[in-house]
Amino acid sequence: MVRAWVADVSPLESPECYRKYYEQLPDFRKAKADALKSDLMKAQSAGVWILWEKIREKYGLPGNAAFNLSHSGTYVMCAAEMDGLAARVGCDLEKIGPFKEKVAGRFFCPEEYEVIMQERTEEEKAEQFYRFWVLKESFMKATGMGMALPINSFCIRLDNPPLLVRRPQEFAEPYYYMEYRDKAIPCRMAVCSTDCEIDAGLSMEFKL
Repeated sequence: MVRAWVADVSPLESPECYRKYYEQLPDFRKAKADALKSDLMKAQSAGVWILWEKIREKYGLPGNAAFNLSHSGTYVMCAAEMDGLAARVGCDLEKIGPFKEKVAGRFFCPEEYEVIMQERTEEEKAEQFYRFWVLKESFMKATGMGMALPINSFCIRLDNPPLLVRRPQEFAEPYYYMEYRDKAIPCRMAVCSTDCEIDAGLSMEFKL
């Protein structure tokens, strides 16, 4: 089974709190955080890794467990395979902002763009845009290619759960989705995995 967690990293914008968690990071994550410019980006980088470490410690996950990380705004997300399966896992969290029509028109599939444009208000269009965005990016991350995979090389149908209706031939194995929404979190969130069992619950058990 794949499970997902989310945490608020706003406390890490405090220099004292950030330093506390920074000292717990492995050297390669310290170097990554050091290369970032803003306090928020540093908090995201440190916080999302600490979230993963807390998950791994509590649930006894091995170092080679399949997992993926994401962050946007003051929130971070981690998805992990809990049963030791050799599954692909991708997750994405994106703070909802204005509808980016030019992005959708240029990079999304025509079918996806049409679904968005059928909505009446800008708010509804933005909601659908970010829904597609996290679904697409979670698949791209699950493949291991990330942004190297063209966004319009695969197409998603919004359903419950969403479905990949077209994809590159090299990723022919089944992929499964789970979406998450919490009124307290102004973000769209999604997990994509080759493990067909994805927990529908979003955990916020870890506080930073």
